[in-house]
Amino acid sequence: MGEVTDLLIPVEDPGFIEKLFGNYEENAKIIEKTLDINLRVGDGEIRIVGVLDAIRIGERTLRHLMETTEQKAPIRAQEVRYAIHLSMQKGEVDPNVLLHEVVTRTYSGRGIKPKTIGQKTYLQSIQDHDVVFGIGPAGTGKTYLAVASAVQAFRNNEVHKIILTRPAVEAGERLGFLPGDLQDKVDPYLRPLNDALFEIVGPDNILKYKEKGLIEIAPLAYMRGRTLDNAFVILDEAQNTTPEQMKMFLTRLGFGSKAIITGDITQIDLPEKKKSGLKQAILILEQVKGIDFVFFSKHDIVRHKLVQRIIEAYENYGSK
Repeated sequence: MGEVTDLLIPVEDPGFIEKLFGNYEENAKIIEKTLDINLRVGDGEIRIVGVLDAIRIGERTLRHLMETTEQKAPIRAQEVRYAIHLSMQKGEVDPNVLLHEVVTRTYSGRGIKPKTIGQKTYLQSIQDHDVVFGIGPAGTGKTYLAVASAVQAFRNNEVHKIILTRPAVEAGERLGFLPGDLQDKVDPYLRPLNDALFEIVGPDNILKYKEKGLIEIAPLAYMRGRTLDNAFVILDEAQNTTPEQMKMFLTRLGFGSKAIITGDITQIDLPEKKKSGLKQAILILEQVKGIDFVFFSKHDIVRHKLVQRIIEAYENYGSK
């Protein structure tokens, strides 16, 4: 173990210290425990105490948080952990790498922005390409950011309608056993898409846009035989498509349209003998000009801290 020393970091925004050392000092404790350092607050400054290597990582972590945290926005524990992750990488990561204009705003006015480098890469790819595959584990924001991009394109009159679709594949349950008519049976499969729209567009606007045919949420089977012009189309849970369904979906794209395909190839619910259309698409389309693939990692997970640990545990079990 190296010699213990310290480093002073001036903090221009007193609100940052309050957010970092707020209720129960949770964020500061995460940094201290992870890096085995001690953070002490002075008048407009933070003193880092520990061994030199850990201090340097702690300094980069604090500077990253200071430069990327919005003035009025709270600092979430997940953002602290991600800042530590970036600061521990070989070579210093420029904090500006995460600066990105607001994609769109929710119904309540909250700005939606990327929280990880993977998310920023994804959003940039959506801007630059007409067909984008977002592939990675649960909780990385694949669907939510795609819906946010679709809503902003609609608000900017870049597209005339938004179409959200998923394959109606059971994850251990049977569709036919659910009560109600066909629409009642498929609604649970489309609920995650509805939830994202509900938060971004608002309940009243969703109903209005649906009635006018400007927003459509439907099972993948409903896309067959159609040509989707001037639309922002999102295919969610694409790992559960068959190769035939994937080809059918991709060939629906019409003039002035954009397609985002999201999925997690580690969570395939298809019958054992059926191939995943998403896995096949990676092999067939990865070199096709105009199509981009963005692969998320566990470090892009923005849900509860345990989600990342759960995924790591399953990965370790699978590798054995």
